[in-house]
Amino acid sequence: MTALLAVTPPAAAEQIDVWERIRRGFAIPDLQTKLAADRTRWYAGQADYFDRMSQRASLYLFHIVEEVEKRGMPTELALLPFVESAMQPEAVSSAKAAGLWQFIPSTGKFYSLEQNLWHDQRRDVVESTRAALDYLQKLHRDFGDWHLALAAYNWGEGAVGRAIARNKQQRKPTSYTDLRMPRETQHYVPKLQAIKNIVRDPAQYGITLPAIRNEPYFVALTKQRDIDVTTAARLAEMPIAEFLALNPSFNRPLIIGAAQPSILLPAERAETFRGNLAAYEATGQPLASWTAHVLKQGETLAQVAQKADISEAKLREANRIPPRYRLAPGSIILVPRDETMEDDIAVKHVSASFALVPESANMRQITYKVRRGETLHSVARRWNVRPDEITAWNNLRSPSLFHGQRLTLTVLRAPAKKPAARGTVRPASARAAAKPSASKSQTKTATSSTRGAPGNPRAKPPTSARP
Repeated sequence: MTALLAVTPPAAAEQIDVWERIRRGFAIPDLQTKLAADRTRWYAGQADYFDRMSQRASLYLFHIVEEVEKRGMPTELALLPFVESAMQPEAVSSAKAAGLWQFIPSTGKFYSLEQNLWHDQRRDVVESTRAALDYLQKLHRDFGDWHLALAAYNWGEGAVGRAIARNKQQRKPTSYTDLRMPRETQHYVPKLQAIKNIVRDPAQYGITLPAIRNEPYFVALTKQRDIDVTTAARLAEMPIAEFLALNPSFNRPLIIGAAQPSILLPAERAETFRGNLAAYEATGQPLASWTAHVLKQGETLAQVAQKADISEAKLREANRIPPRYRLAPGSIILVPRDETMEDDIAVKHVSASFALVPESANMRQITYKVRRGETLHSVARRWNVRPDEITAWNNLRSPSLFHGQRLTLTVLRAPAKKPAARGTVRPASARAAAKPSASKSQTKTATSSTRGAPGNPRAKPPTSARP
């Protein structure tokens, strides 16, 4: 069964598009700083990039504006995903933030965004928007100022609170422009101001915004039976890429009906989907071609893949198992359904077990900070891994790296250094290079004169001890 939910736009005496609706709701004071002007020039000079963001926004912007206006919030906030994710709901940052609104896992859980084996609501367009606006309202209540609330959304409320406290202690002003912030946060609010400037008057900056009608782009269908992602897209008569653009939260090729998930479809595709679904179900064919399998003790992915008549690479891809990792016994994975086999389990709970461990005890996971000038290939050579492995471990959408980017790498452990055996004779060259030992009296004199005697507490430490 499916339930159809749709949002009806408010009646209006005149026809306006979503961009005009946003302009009329601007309520945050303009940030008139050099950084805001600089970011405006930058975006204006990237017309193709701005156009791609705007085209992606045409799928989501009506819904976001609806939710912003329902809460009486400034409509500039509907533009924040331009800054956060370039309007890409599948975006994942190096800090593991995900979705249009870039929630990190912990904040996502705090705002009731489910993250499990089957789906990640940080990438769900509807749920992540609800959570982001909840969080922004909370921050505005805390700080009483939208610029400070936005800085806190990026930097963290605790960090902004401490910055305000420091300024108070030093008897300095505590407005947004008076606080010391990290570089990323310094640019964050100016970026939103830049987007606002261009949306307010795109012609001034040589930008053409795509038309976005002031009506719902998508509707939500609630599914109660398991269905393949590809089957859902086919029944809606949509390319799989377009289906996933509206439904990026599904982690696996199977949509689990037990969780009663909402599938988003273009409004004009809803009736097509329902009609095709009814006809398909009448044939008695299963909607799902995948089933769940519990990994047994000692069972490998290669063995499961061979039994299921699928390549190990495709099995890894379907279950998002990155290179150099295996699954712990008891983990639940998806395998192709075979009409001759029974399901291992009935998938009734969304909190299914799934534990990744390195393939070898000699491997360890590290976080690596990209140095200036480094590339994907140079980092791969440095750590003796493959570029495609780095891409998979970090969900990279582009092979380009930037200075300071943090990467998760799985590398071989360095062999433990064995302590030199007692009585080991050093090579003659090493003995010749060694400095002669000082006498006990010399050592005592040097120590007391450099490290500071009780009567000389301000004496500096030796140079070698300085940081």
